Amino acid sequence: MKAGNQTRVLEFLLLGFSQDSEHQHILFELFLSMFVVTVLGNLLIILAISSDSHLHTPMYFFISNLAFTDVCFTSTTVPKMLVNIQTQSKSISYAGCITQMYFFMVFGVMDTFLLTVMAYDRFVAICHPLHYTVIMNPCLCGLLVPVSWFISLLYSLIQSLLMLQLSFCTNWVIPHFYCEFSQVLTLACSDTLISYILLYVVTGFLGIVPFSGILFSYTRIVSSILRIPSARGKYKAFSTCSSHLSVVSLFYGTGLGVYLSFDSFSWRGMIASVMYTVVTPMLNPFIYSLRNRDIKRALQKVLGRTLCVQ
Repeated sequence: MKAGNQTRVLEFLLLGFSQDSEHQHILFELFLSMFVVTVLGNLLIILAISSDSHLHTPMYFFISNLAFTDVCFTSTTVPKMLVNIQTQSKSISYAGCITQMYFFMVFGVMDTFLLTVMAYDRFVAICHPLHYTVIMNPCLCGLLVPVSWFISLLYSLIQSLLMLQLSFCTNWVIPHFYCEFSQVLTLACSDTLISYILLYVVTGFLGIVPFSGILFSYTRIVSSILRIPSARGKYKAFSTCSSHLSVVSLFYGTGLGVYLSFDSFSWRGMIASVMYTVVTPMLNPFIYSLRNRDIKRALQKVLGRTLCVQ
């Protein structure tokens, strides 16, 4: 590529974490192991839920969708990073970068919506238990997930199309391990005002509205739990939503660490991104399996059948 004031970029360079060959080997093994654990853990959750008829309920339907989304979310960034580390290449094609940003936004937004829907499911289960099966009927559950997918796909498509309209100058270096949307925008030499407005307004809307829904649901849940007279009843009610609350805290905590960081180019911003894109999807299966007896039982059945076949 020949440098110029304004040209058609063919590839970007992802600086990643470290230039040291010894560190590269450690990083490769570390991220490969985390990726394998993430994929296997979430696929086991999906298999356990789909194979056990007792888990064919709205809550587990949403958990299986979250597990699938987490696998896809991690797969948008980690495999490319592993290839770059193994081949000692830092390049990513222009088309590859746009594609990575598109799917990263799709699954990131989808995670947000699923966590909101799951909070609503727990709200109905605890605050309106007698009407739970009527409210959370298969028709509503089957509608909430496709609508979430549609909004996620539409938002990501609009952002990607706007990115395609931009031109880039001589700086094609991204100080990150994946094509992060806001950082790619800073490399553009054409007008990015519309892209920035859409980024902050729509992203803020997609962040604030779902989070407000989660906050409202848990405010009502806590209020209902406090009205339960027995301590055992309170514990039982809270235990049904403790796993989801842990996942929400992890997701939004790491997400805010990434998007509210004033120095996202620093090591601190990089570590926050790793927590958000890699560690959180890896921990979700452990949170749900360790705190949920039904999933534990289903996993034991699945693993037992596998051992018997072998």
